[in-house]
Amino acid sequence: MKNITLIITGSLIIISLALIACHSPAGISGKLSGTAKENLTVYLIQPEGLWDVAASYFGSVIDSAEVKTDGSFEFNKLPETSDPVLLEIAIGIPGKEPNYLQSDNAVKSNFFPLVWRSGESLYITAKADAFQRSFSLKQPSEMNKALLHLRDINQKAFQRYLAGKSWDVEDGRELMAQEKAALEYQRDLIAFADSTDYFIPAMVALRWVSPESDYERVPEFLVRQSEKWQRTHQDHPWLKQLQKASKPGSLPVLIGDVFPDPVIPLITKDTIFLHDTLGEKLTIIDLWASWCAPCRLENREALGPLWETYHEQGLQIIAYGLESDETSWLKATERDRADRWVQASDLQGDDAYFLKRIRVQTIQANFILDENGKVLAKNVHGKALMDTVSYYMEN
Repeated sequence: MKNITLIITGSLIIISLALIACHSPAGISGKLSGTAKENLTVYLIQPEGLWDVAASYFGSVIDSAEVKTDGSFEFNKLPETSDPVLLEIAIGIPGKEPNYLQSDNAVKSNFFPLVWRSGESLYITAKADAFQRSFSLKQPSEMNKALLHLRDINQKAFQRYLAGKSWDVEDGRELMAQEKAALEYQRDLIAFADSTDYFIPAMVALRWVSPESDYERVPEFLVRQSEKWQRTHQDHPWLKQLQKASKPGSLPVLIGDVFPDPVIPLITKDTIFLHDTLGEKLTIIDLWASWCAPCRLENREALGPLWETYHEQGLQIIAYGLESDETSWLKATERDRADRWVQASDLQGDDAYFLKRIRVQTIQANFILDENGKVLAKNVHGKALMDTVSYYMEN
């Protein structure tokens, strides 16, 4: 009888241990390597709104954990929710607030966004000095797999287009190259958001496109994302915030829109309705300034040759100057031989009514219109501008 009792007791202990092994307690924990620094702390941050995601100082710190000498850490204060939520894990940086997120350099980024559900157990491994680059999750969910894939895209795009680059912003060519590189970097993140089946990873990509919330160059992307998720996530507060930001009146004139028809004052002191001087086939609306180096370069190396080649075939150029000094405007126009095409300005600088009407704040900028004023393309410069105009003029 005694032997039978021992056998039963032993079996119960084995079963209990097996159950414990199979059901590890829910939570978020992990281990960092390369933790030579003392007093290293990791923070668990919860972004409440969409615009808090990937933005320094906006997310709420809901827990912190000291990294032990062996590199291990564990969070104990986790949100109670049945729905998946986005959390950001960040390594503290001396001299910075706990919710500081380094978003301007993917190589050095100190945080990673992950999706958490109540009852889950997430185990993280990463290198302390390359946190985002090396971040790994044991048995990640499908949404976290998507976030890890997005991280890989972000890292590769940053390395390809931005890492180690520097541009002389006083040089028109280099400033144009800088903007081109930034847009190419963004395109890879935009492609991920447009193709993924997961809402939260798409929103992370949207925020990584511009942590500063500047989408003036890619407003069509916001509109696509708003339309993509309205059927499946119409009640999600982040989608409501996105829908508000992507209303037509909040964004620059979009591709496919008919360009507005305001009255504009010409360099000759006359005024015209913009649509009254559209080209018979194509019109370039060019936003420039006498003090804008890339704009001046475009006058001489793109707009001038295009005018000479295609004006007689139905190309019009309407240039609007962000000017407050008439003398500087007139001199720049004459030097660049830009007085061959239509020149206009309110001489109100950045406060011009025309800019408010088309909701543009940044130059150099342009819009390519068809004969009816419909926007075919926008913000294409240099060789891309010449190729775009040639395509539409010759087809």
